[in-house]
Amino acid sequence: MRLDSAGLQILSRQECLALLGSVPIGRIVFTDRALPAVQPVNFALDAERVVIRTALGSKLAVAARDAIVAFEADAFAPVTRTGWSVTVVGPARAVCEPEEIEYLAGLPLHTWAAGGRDHYIVVGTEHITGRRLSSVEV
Repeated sequence: MRLDSAGLQILSRQECLALLGSVPIGRIVFTDRALPAVQPVNFALDAERVVIRTALGSKLAVAARDAIVAFEADAFAPVTRTGWSVTVVGPARAVCEPEEIEYLAGLPLHTWAAGGRDHYIVVGTEHITGRRLSSVEV
């Protein structure tokens, strides 16, 4: 087991992908008017791609088109002081091809927010890192 300088376990790419696939909510980080913006989103993992549904013309849909973005998901248990965090950095693209839209519509990706969310953004996982926090005694 490899540890970082803070004593957190460094996760492999495979571990990171498995953990990403285990939660329905993450945070996408993008640039909005030259400033960093963070937005919680529902997502699904499709092989090694993060798939997000949003509204066409939304701030996220416009800002994430053909941009490099960051994506983060995590899970923590405060009582046991355990958890994990995975961060992805990669290119985001709007999905425009009808065949790919049809395929993505079949993923188990159901938005929690009201309103139409039939626009898909796919984020590549070119760079993926993760850390696990194990229980520590106090």
